[in-house]
Amino acid sequence: MQQRCVSLAKNLSRNILRPRSTPLPLCDIFINHRGIDTKRTIAGLLHDHLFRLGLRPFLDSMNMKPGDKLFGKIDPAIRNCKLGVAIFSPNYCDSYFCLHELALLMESKKRVIPIFCDVKPSQLQVVDYGTHSPEQLQRFSLALEEAKYTVGLAFDTLEGDWSSFLNTATDAVIKNLVELEALKSSKNTTYIVQGRQQEPRQHF
Repeated sequence: MQQRCVSLAKNLSRNILRPRSTPLPLCDIFINHRGIDTKRTIAGLLHDHLFRLGLRPFLDSMNMKPGDKLFGKIDPAIRNCKLGVAIFSPNYCDSYFCLHELALLMESKKRVIPIFCDVKPSQLQVVDYGTHSPEQLQRFSLALEEAKYTVGLAFDTLEGDWSSFLNTATDAVIKNLVELEALKSSKNTTYIVQGRQQEPRQHF
């Protein structure tokens, strides 16, 4: 599986994700995570794993430098990414930034792979601490519910096999990227055919 995963990643990197005729996107995969829970573990390791395969994952600590505006860098990365990976953890819902990123991924109609790290989907809920407006609470809750009912991966950091999980997560990312690219190519072909059909005919 790992050999096939590497082969697919290289093919994506060279021929699909970054065709020479188009500029490089800011990132291919946006990793949405709670830093205090997962930055030094699953989020950081997954970023490095994907990066070594030639993909362009976005992780704030790796892609941002002192002086960068948070929303000025993160929001465009989300809007232009091909795929989102949301790593849910015990303290995830306490973070405004995590919930904002998740909501923006959903509002931008991005496909998102949920990873439930040391937490069950039923344990995730937006809590009203009096710091969010009703509109924000509704926005965050809708995004969270959509993610919770999306097929994802689960991992126990104490008892799980790290190597096996990273390979499984990477394989899921690559398969989704391949499928998204295939759908994009199919749509482009359909548009071209429709465009030709709609061209006015000349009468002599």
